Amino acid sequence: MKKISSILIANRGEIAIRIANTAHKMGIEVYGLMTHYEPNAVYLMHMDHVVDVTGHSHENIFMNPDKIAEIAKENGVSSVHPGYGFLSESRELAEACDKEGVILIGPSAQAIEDMGDKGVARKMAKAAGVPILEGSKDIVENIEDAKVLADNIGYPVIIKAVAGGGGKGMRVARNSEELEMMFKMARREAEGIFNNSDVFIEKYVEDPHHIEFQILADMHGNVVHLFERECSIQRKHQKLVEEAPSPALNDQLRAKMGEAAVNITKYANYYSAGTVEFLVDSEKNFYFLEMNTRIQVEHPITEAITGVDLIEQMIRIAEGENLSFKQEDIKINGACVEYRLNAEDVQSNFAPAFGIIEQYDFPTHPNLRLDTGYKNGIVVPPYFDSMVAKVIVSAESRDKVLEISKDIFEDIKIKGIKTTLPFFKKVLDTPSFVKGSYTTSFLLKDVDQVYLQKPNEEMVAAYVAMQLYLNNKSDIETGDLEQKFTSPWLQSKYLKNF
Repeated sequence: MKKISSILIANRGEIAIRIANTAHKMGIEVYGLMTHYEPNAVYLMHMDHVVDVTGHSHENIFMNPDKIAEIAKENGVSSVHPGYGFLSESRELAEACDKEGVILIGPSAQAIEDMGDKGVARKMAKAAGVPILEGSKDIVENIEDAKVLADNIGYPVIIKAVAGGGGKGMRVARNSEELEMMFKMARREAEGIFNNSDVFIEKYVEDPHHIEFQILADMHGNVVHLFERECSIQRKHQKLVEEAPSPALNDQLRAKMGEAAVNITKYANYYSAGTVEFLVDSEKNFYFLEMNTRIQVEHPITEAITGVDLIEQMIRIAEGENLSFKQEDIKINGACVEYRLNAEDVQSNFAPAFGIIEQYDFPTHPNLRLDTGYKNGIVVPPYFDSMVAKVIVSAESRDKVLEISKDIFEDIKIKGIKTTLPFFKKVLDTPSFVKGSYTTSFLLKDVDQVYLQKPNEEMVAAYVAMQLYLNNKSDIETGDLEQKFTSPWLQSKYLKNF
C-alpha cells in the first residue's frame, strides 16, 4: 500500500477548498498553487503550503501536466489531486506523475485514454452489454459518409467530437442540409478546442433525461455505484441544476442502470471515482452517453444522500485500499439539489458577468451546504469558468428541499456581479420542475425567458428607459449631446434613486 502524506491540489476555487477540507480531516498536508491570475484567491487561505507560480504569467499552470508533476516532486509532495476541469481527465498528467514517482489521485492513464475517446468508450460499453444509441462504428471522415449514415439511422442525428467534453464539438442536424453545415462546424470546433477534428455520429434523442451514476472502484476489482444524479437542466450542454435521486427513475430502472454503470467500469479495468452518464428517453429506455474519469462538480449531492465522502474514497483508493463497503451497504437517505451559482447575466442568454463582489452574504441554515471559493471584495476573473458557488440543499424529501431552497434564495444577498440566482427562483416556480417531469428541453420549452429578480423590476426598467429617452431628447433639442454618454446602459449607471 502507498501512503499519502501530502497532496498538491492542481486546481483552484471551491474544489481546491473541498479537497483540502477532506485532506485535513485525514491528517494530510495540502499544497496549493498561487497564480498571477488570482494572487489573493480565497482557496490559498486553506492550504498548508502555497507554491508561488506567479512567474509563469505566460501560461495557465493548471494546464501544464509536466510542470504540475515537477512541482510536486520538487516540494516533496507525495500525490496530486486534479479536481475537475483542467487536467482532471488528462492521460498526460497521469503519465507525468508516474514518471516523477508521484501518486495521481485518480484513474490510470489507460483508463483515462480509453474513456476520453468517445468512440472507444462506445465500443467498450457495447462489449460490456450496456445499451448504446445507433450510430457510426468508427470515425466519420467526410460529409458523404455522414449523409449515408444519417439516412440509414434516421434524422435527427448528433455529431460529436471523439475527444469532446463539456458540451463542446457537438451539433444536432435534423435534415441533410443541416448535416452538411453542422458536420463542418463540429469538426472545426473540435479541432480548435481539442486539437482533434475526429467526429462520430449517433441518433439524437429528443427531450431525454440526462442521468449519471456515481461509481467507486478500487484497484482490486471491487466496484459499487452510489445511485444517480438528475442533470437535465442545462444550457449549451452545461449543467445548471442537479438533484439526487432522480424523480424520473423508479427502483427497477435505477437498479438496471446502476448495474450497467458497474459493468462498464469493470470492463474498463477502472479504479477511483468516476461517473457513467446515460440518456433516458420517453419510453424509459436508457443509453450510454460517456464516462467521466474524475470527480464531478455535482458530487456533493451524492455525498448528501449516501453519507460517503467521495474525496476521501479517492484518496484511500489511490493508496491501494479495498473499498470498505459493498453495494448492499449503500442506501438513499433523503433528497438533495445543487444549484450552480454562476457569475452570469441570465437576462442576456447567460453571458459571463465577471467583476468585483461588493456583497456576498449567505444565510446560515442546517440544510444548506455552501461550497465557494469567493468572499466580499474578491474579483471574479474572466480567465476561468464563471461558477462562484454551489448552493447545496438537502432534506428528508424532495418537496422539503424545494421549500427550503425558496427560503434560502430569498436570504442570499449578492452585489457587484450578476448571477444565476434569479434563474433559480424562476426554476422553483416552474411546474415541470416542481413535478419532477422536466427533461433537457427545460430551458427551451418549460421556463419563461424572463427571470425577474424583483416583482417591480420590469416597471422600474421601463421607467428608467423612458427617463433616458427624455434625457437624450432634451440634449438633442438643446444641442448638448456631445459631452453626454450616448449609451443608455452607461447613462443608467449614473442615474440616482432607482
